[in-house]
Amino acid sequence: MLFNSVVFIAGFLPVVLLGFFLLAGTGRQRLAALWLTLASLVFYGWWNPLYVPLLVGSILFNYALGGYLREHPSRLVLGLGVAANVALLGYYKYTGFLLGTLDAAFDLGWTFGDILLPLAISFFTFQQIAYLVDAHDGAVNEHDFVNYALFITFFPQLIAGPITHHGEMLRQFNDPATFRLRLDNLSLGVTVFLLGLFKKVIIADPLGEKASPIFAVAAGGSVPALYDAWTGALAYTLQIYFDFSGYSDMAIGLGLMFGVALPVNFDSPFKARNVIEYWSRWHMTLTRFLTAYIYNPVVLRVTRARLAAGKPQPRRGRMTAGTFVALVAYPTLLTMFISGVWHGAGWQFVVFGLLHGFYLVVAHGWRAWKVRQGRKLDSDRPLHQALAVLLTFLCVVVAMVFFRAPDVPTALAMLGGMAGFSELSTDFDKSDFLTLALLLAFVWLMPNIQQWMAHFRTALDARPREHWLLQWLPAAGWSPSPVIGMALGVLGFFALAVAFSVAPTEFLYFQF
Repeated sequence: MLFNSVVFIAGFLPVVLLGFFLLAGTGRQRLAALWLTLASLVFYGWWNPLYVPLLVGSILFNYALGGYLREHPSRLVLGLGVAANVALLGYYKYTGFLLGTLDAAFDLGWTFGDILLPLAISFFTFQQIAYLVDAHDGAVNEHDFVNYALFITFFPQLIAGPITHHGEMLRQFNDPATFRLRLDNLSLGVTVFLLGLFKKVIIADPLGEKASPIFAVAAGGSVPALYDAWTGALAYTLQIYFDFSGYSDMAIGLGLMFGVALPVNFDSPFKARNVIEYWSRWHMTLTRFLTAYIYNPVVLRVTRARLAAGKPQPRRGRMTAGTFVALVAYPTLLTMFISGVWHGAGWQFVVFGLLHGFYLVVAHGWRAWKVRQGRKLDSDRPLHQALAVLLTFLCVVVAMVFFRAPDVPTALAMLGGMAGFSELSTDFDKSDFLTLALLLAFVWLMPNIQQWMAHFRTALDARPREHWLLQWLPAAGWSPSPVIGMALGVLGFFALAVAFSVAPTEFLYFQF
């Protein structure tokens, strides 16, 4: 079931909201949580009911194992539990890719059917691995089955994130205030949801229609013309920006309607001045998970090994090349390799992850050199900042080509076209150029939703950055006024009209 479909907006959501608040309003908090859990399973099963037992089985297994680890911490049991989760993910997501790679490499003549990837398996697997690790470490304070099941299945974040943490969700499910009908939460939630819907159906989907034919030319073995290649790459980069931003907003809005605050997952990443900052703004909860459960443990393990070998800790600004490789480059490349593979089964995703790993290593090395030289990490000059944002954006666009392409040769054909290595010609399309230019200007210059609504609680622990426009013109921020209401009404009307008149398209992160 898609957030941008008629059946969800006009059918599922009103029924679930009504049932939730009827139960909660009579003081039946436990039943309200159970109702929301069952509704989330219906939401998940709408796609394919056969995979509901898989999700339920995963929940039962990890809940029981988490309870055991809370009482009997064991690295062996934890390792087996994590391995079981990874094996389940690996079977559905990577079996076909691995067998196909072996078949192509050794000409084995294998034939095997397609394995349908269950929706959300990448997301709920990571959430449950984090739960097991924290249960082993004594960081899980509550072990209630209904709340745990709701934490995993809560439909606003089930399919494409954010990747929530048990600590931030379970405490809300235990708070009676969460189950209290509040008109401010409903109005804020509907506002954020409609703005996200507008991004999806009015902006992102038409951009996909511009990008797909150009990538199809590259997939057919031709190198697209210079202008076409850049149009396709920029259109897709902006498509996934507005698609993922729109989904994140809709998820946060839906959570607010039920009194649940979800964490921010998207914070104007194209405004980042370097790739380190970019990953602190793009898919923020994935970055949080990878940092806490992969990068930091690897750094800690390497540090302990170096100390055991008699190698001292590096002083700030005095890191040798060997130390930089061991403590920065190796953990970064490994983490980003896992990030790339998590996004999809294909060599293009491996390249995507390693390319971003290379970007991050270069960025960390550049900053380490600046520290050593006693120079400021970031320039205060607007021109320097603008150039840094542009360079970071171009790096992201190159990586997005691999992210979008069905394989590496297609991505290389696109990059060849972007570099001018095409013999094809094209007519300059002013409308496409103007559309992309206006959208880039909007992305770089305008505040995001968290900034625009900064005076109200929208997302969990949100700390919006100050924005020059809202500092210069405070009245431009969101407020429950007739003018803002009319403007949102118009935007919402057009978004709903389009959503109800065309077949709904999947969000891009549904594929991962």
